[in-house]
Amino acid sequence: MVSKIEEEISVREEFVLCGKVETQVIKCGPWTDLINDQNVNRPKALIFVIPGNPGLPVFYVPFVKALYSLTNRRFPVWVISHTGHVLPPKDKKTVTTSEDPNAQEIKDTYGLRGQIEHKIAFLRTHVPKDMKLIFIGHSLGCYIILQILKHAPELPVIHSFLLFPTIERIAETPNGRIVTPLVSWFRYAFYAITYSVLKPCPDIVKSWLISIVFQVINLKTEFPLTNVFQPFCLVNIVYLAAQEMRNIMKRDDEIIKEHLSKMTFYYGTIDRWCPTQYYEDIKKDFPEGDIRLCQKNIPHAFVLRFSQDLAEMIAAWVKDNLSKIEVMTKDTSPCSQDLCQ
Repeated sequence: MVSKIEEEISVREEFVLCGKVETQVIKCGPWTDLINDQNVNRPKALIFVIPGNPGLPVFYVPFVKALYSLTNRRFPVWVISHTGHVLPPKDKKTVTTSEDPNAQEIKDTYGLRGQIEHKIAFLRTHVPKDMKLIFIGHSLGCYIILQILKHAPELPVIHSFLLFPTIERIAETPNGRIVTPLVSWFRYAFYAITYSVLKPCPDIVKSWLISIVFQVINLKTEFPLTNVFQPFCLVNIVYLAAQEMRNIMKRDDEIIKEHLSKMTFYYGTIDRWCPTQYYEDIKKDFPEGDIRLCQKNIPHAFVLRFSQDLAEMIAAWVKDNLSKIEVMTKDTSPCSQDLCQ
């Protein structure tokens, strides 16, 4: 029944120019251009998904479809790529919009800081200022959300869901201790091998290799992936991973404390990127927060097999808080702005 519902839900792939970078956005729902949509029935809230690393929206298609269906198709659900992780196909048109005149140039475009600035730039130029936001972050996406809340406090965020949050001491985790030396010491060797092997590789061979991988992990995709399996993209993924290991150290308790009432943290019990000790630490420091520990043995990469479970949890919150969301999205309501502060 679930797969049949998902087949009925269409998703749209767009490449938009944001921060001078071609960015993949997968949109679920009939609303594709919220900025120019003047219809009175235009939705007043957007569910916005920021992925982990690699930042590939195609992995999240089953999740956004399930979430869109479970929220009764009332709100658009968008998922954005990280800069440099997806290249547009040669025949794909890139949508351009006017840039934020106050935006500063993104210097380290493919690095950690650049990813944060890129998401802020997208929200400021592709989403109406009065549109309320429900953030969903996965892994690295959780860290990016915390930084968005810190550096773009004007955004009207209703709630943030931080799923399997890698927001502190990544290099000290079981997986981090393995990955850190690899991305630190052997990164340039990986760059050389990637370019020498994949650059001359025909797209048909890349497509075949990708199809094998997706069969192994039992994941279906509606979009071609040859534009992902490119040396340029793989190098940027590893570059970002190296910066994660080096720079994400101390948990930002100040921003968490400020927005705690509008956050839900979801930790795993078998997560080698975010061990249960981190859950216990944050639960101890913020006992009043909505900080949950998974009871279903869902792995860190939940999008591979457990999209429905996480979509059900978030949809339940949306339904339970629907009256609050409706109040917050009434432009004429005097209490609307108070709730968003």
